[in-house]
Amino acid sequence: MKKVLAIASGGGHWRQLMLLKPAFEPFNVKYITTIIGLPEQENIENYFIVRDSNKNEKLLAIYSFVQLLFIFLKFRPDVIITTGAAPGLLAILLGKLFFKKTIWIDSIANAENLSLCGKLSKGLANITLTQWESLATDKVNFKGSVF
Repeated sequence: MKKVLAIASGGGHWRQLMLLKPAFEPFNVKYITTIIGLPEQENIENYFIVRDSNKNEKLLAIYSFVQLLFIFLKFRPDVIITTGAAPGLLAILLGKLFFKKTIWIDSIANAENLSLCGKLSKGLANITLTQWESLATDKVNFKGSVF
């Protein structure tokens, strides 16, 4: 059975990932988020909490990366899927380093441009998706929205 690591920061990123939850049912899934209590609200038992970070908090990003590395080594996922933000990008980076399949789904909130992490994911993720047809390019695919 394929192992899927599904990761999203709290808020809208997490809500969008939860809309995809039924698609993960056939797989062995571990969820990662940044806010304590979110997985329990969705009746998720297989989860980890990592520290959130952003481009202005480089030390926190390193801490998040180390947390994700330990989770990655313990779970050994086949596929990493994320709706963002920074911890999701770090997980995509780990997936790339370990030659795993990776999928970035940029937030629906980014209607005019990809997010910063979405732009960075174009060079890292196997698949980068936008939820806005107007943002699709040769490296960013549009397949619809999760809403």
